[in-house]
Amino acid sequence: MNTVTPRLFIAATEQNAGKTTIALGLYQSLSEQYRRIGFIKPVGQRFIDVEGHRIDEDSLLIRDTYDTQVPIEAMSPIAVEPDFTRRYINGANHEALVRRIRNAFDRACWEKDFTLVEGTGHAGVGSVFDLSNARIAGILRSKVLLVTPGGIGRPIDEAALNKALFDRAGIEVIGVVMNKVIPNKLEEIAEVACKGFKRIGLELLGMIPRVEMLAVPTMEQVRETLRGEVLYGAQHLDRHVGRVVIGAMSAANAREQFTPETLLVIPGDRENILMMALQSADRLGGVVLSDGLHPPKEITRLMEKGKLPVILASGDCYQIASRVHSMTVKTLPSDYPKIARIQEEIGSRLDVKRILEKLGNT
Repeated sequence: MNTVTPRLFIAATEQNAGKTTIALGLYQSLSEQYRRIGFIKPVGQRFIDVEGHRIDEDSLLIRDTYDTQVPIEAMSPIAVEPDFTRRYINGANHEALVRRIRNAFDRACWEKDFTLVEGTGHAGVGSVFDLSNARIAGILRSKVLLVTPGGIGRPIDEAALNKALFDRAGIEVIGVVMNKVIPNKLEEIAEVACKGFKRIGLELLGMIPRVEMLAVPTMEQVRETLRGEVLYGAQHLDRHVGRVVIGAMSAANAREQFTPETLLVIPGDRENILMMALQSADRLGGVVLSDGLHPPKEITRLMEKGKLPVILASGDCYQIASRVHSMTVKTLPSDYPKIARIQEEIGSRLDVKRILEKLGNT
């Protein structure tokens, strides 16, 4: 296995802490010093079919954003399917999985000046099939950058737990980057967190503020989460959804709730509010029709001519709204404004020079 190419494993203290966000921004920052950068996410849990392979969504995002010149199957060698763990426990094939990861890593490093490795969840995720993040970092002989959410007490507690598992595996955690910090508390938290992390032997290498636009989904992501059917406005599914309004009021009161990022959830037979929505299409992000109810023909004719994305979904209004509120928002390759903002924030707030010093690559 390649032991020459410089590498960094990006881990986290919990799921959805922002590993991919950090990887996406750090890749751009590193490209100012390294011309050819590889990427691999050894174990992925959210995957899609690409070119006949099951590929983790984050690997696809990095490839499409930066044209990594790495075979996509090498960037995502293991996809944890629903029955993956059961099959492994019933007939462990650990050595075969390790070989697959090492071979994929060699391909990701081929003719590269640096390689980023993205983990999955916290340090212990994957232990059930003997491939925890700590174990994989050891297999790849990589030092680790740990991502935590914003705050003081909980992030430091969780960082201590994760560091203990990496320490046990003989892996050095070079430091911590805190993500999704409340913007007006950056300086206040930085001063205390820096001291707190130092007490457990970790250096704070960056603080990234919470950016609202990164936390909101597009209409396409809403459709995917709801497994809904696009009735109209398919070309406008890139609109963002910042809030959800249930159409359980009069048309006049509903209109006062409309904003360009509002998702209106309403049964298809509420003609008066649907008509108001069509008249206010430029003030709405989109509409989800609940209960599988199609609107009347006179409404559908207007929808066909309009620009408002309309999705038909099963479930009542409150079930749909709850699913939208609880959905995990991922950055997509087509989210150009989000990607640009991530690159800007990471480039200005992550101490890349210090990271490279800690890796011995100065």
